[in-house]
Amino acid sequence: MANSSFNGLTVASFESRMAAEMRSLIQRYGGRPLVAPALRELPLEDNTAVLRFGDQLLSRRFDALILMTGVGTTTLFDILHHRFPKDLIAGALKDTVLVARGPKPVAALKALGLHPTLTVPEPNTWADVVSTLDSSRSVRGLNIAVQEYGQANADLRKALEQRGAHVVSVPVYRWALPEDTEPLKQVLRQILAGEVHVMLVTNAAQIDHVMQILAQEGLSVSFQEICKKLVVGSIGPTASDRLRSQGLPVDLEPSHGKMGILVKETAERIHSLLATKRQAPGE
Repeated sequence: MANSSFNGLTVASFESRMAAEMRSLIQRYGGRPLVAPALRELPLEDNTAVLRFGDQLLSRRFDALILMTGVGTTTLFDILHHRFPKDLIAGALKDTVLVARGPKPVAALKALGLHPTLTVPEPNTWADVVSTLDSSRSVRGLNIAVQEYGQANADLRKALEQRGAHVVSVPVYRWALPEDTEPLKQVLRQILAGEVHVMLVTNAAQIDHVMQILAQEGLSVSFQEICKKLVVGSIGPTASDRLRSQGLPVDLEPSHGKMGILVKETAERIHSLLATKRQAPGE
């Protein structure tokens, strides 16, 4: 593993749902894992929007449903099936174009005995959702529901509305900070102290929460500066856009937007990337 090892470097991650798997992956590739969750997924206390969507779905009000995440897809249908008979939901969906943003919504649909009409290819960004629809049909005049996740995707909504679609957001869950933020703060302290060599980002919302915590402590600029010396790996374009919008570098995106590939390819390139950073002006 000489050519694909962190060789004892400390690797920070903000992974939540798959924190144990992330620790194991970092260790497998020779790194010292420093993993603390930056996110907590909360079901919405008020599911009014989902139930309203269910009523409208059964009334055949929607031409298409865009499913943005696997967890959101599963949660959406769990809520619907508690209120409406499954056969009625299935019947309504037969008349609805189902757009799955990548493999996770596809898997969630298959677990329910459903299949997507359109599957969005990698890297599964909102722009890929739009281009997939563009290549299939015009959305002008169509009523489109979007299963939202975390924060609403204003860019996706705007692009669809510019094409003449009528868009309804269906929020299913939202991101919150962990109940105990001390582990996250400890990781950030170690990054700021120069004790971390690699930072891996697997979700754009992680960066929002990291910067929220840092802003509370007046440490945002210090964090931006220290990250210039780290290797920052991003799971894909959405996370990369969020990093850059916060003044943070992106040194690597994996060939596929999967956590295991992110860790593997970062380990393979870590030493050359660090060498390049150390040679940069001002370093």
